[in-house]
Amino acid sequence: MTILIALFVIGWVAASVLGTLAYFRGEQSKPIHERNWRSESFAKLAKSITGTEIDYSERTPAYRMDAFASSTLPN
Repeated sequence: MTILIALFVIGWVAASVLGTLAYFRGEQSKPIHERNWRSESFAKLAKSITGTEIDYSERTPAYRMDAFASSTLPN
């Protein structure tokens, strides 16, 4: 019974680590909303989890015409 519980715990930890890595790798590559473009906290967290920097040359803004993009962020 102890072996079964240990296998369950190890499997759960492995799945959660892989899921976290997949989430952050996906978030690093998909289009991003302008309000999150300069999110230093996400960049730091993603780098600490995945070990890679965000390549902003590959990311594109997700929404061009919305109320937030009107005048909130400078160019």
